[in-house]
Amino acid sequence: MTAWQIALVVVCPVTAAAIIAALIWLNNNLIAVTRYNVPFKTEREVKIVQISDLHGKSFGEHNNRLISKVFALRPDAVVITGDLIHEYSMKNILVALRTVAVLSAVAPVIYVSGNHEMRNKGYRRFKAALTEEGATVLDNSETEVCGITFAGLNGASNKNDAVFNFSKDPSSAVLLAHMPHHIERYARAGYALVLCGHAHGGQWRIPFTGRGIYAPGQGLFPKYTSGIHRVKDTEMIISRGLGNSEFPVRLFNRPEIVMITLVPKSCACADEGREFNKAKKSD
Repeated sequence: MTAWQIALVVVCPVTAAAIIAALIWLNNNLIAVTRYNVPFKTEREVKIVQISDLHGKSFGEHNNRLISKVFALRPDAVVITGDLIHEYSMKNILVALRTVAVLSAVAPVIYVSGNHEMRNKGYRRFKAALTEEGATVLDNSETEVCGITFAGLNGASNKNDAVFNFSKDPSSAVLLAHMPHHIERYARAGYALVLCGHAHGGQWRIPFTGRGIYAPGQGLFPKYTSGIHRVKDTEMIISRGLGNSEFPVRLFNRPEIVMITLVPKSCACADEGREFNKAKKSD
């Protein structure tokens, strides 16, 4: 072989490996921001940042890149829709508590648990620690922030009838619930807006189709992995989440922060909000 051929044999695989490594890093570490305007029963605009499925991941030291993204959005409230941790390890817990502590200094933080928090008996202590750091933890209960009622479904209650029992007026409430594939139940309960996570965007997304490969609870080629969906009078927004679970790599599926602006239904901009919801926008 000539020197040129030897160089080609060596350089091509190395270059290909470098490109693949860069693609994987970007798909798992470059945070996207997706924005929605949603007409709602509110007297003024309310900005909600949704974080989901962090699974104990850190984006930079002390999660600085994630926190900076949230700060820049200047939210009125931050909601966390479950799986803040992957397991009850010291590392996961510290990441979660530090992140919540910093965010709660900027805006009220409202949290609901996911299936990972429910996997063992550590939840009670974790819930108390989150509360100490400034979060409002909703376990089949409600709270009001900025004139908006937030209802929160405990991560262990997705399959029972709790969603029907704790909201005084679901048609005027935002429901935080970890699992999106129970949308029919949320719609029967009458919620106006539901914010979910859990599906991780389908983990690997098929380019140009908006479809994911797999989601827990839904199996292959799941329907509910991302975006906005409507059943009857209920709209549901699904975050693709930030971290990874048992499957360690995302592909064509960047980590996501969701920014929801609730706009008064009586405002002219509500019509613009309906159009905006048809085509989400990511940074």
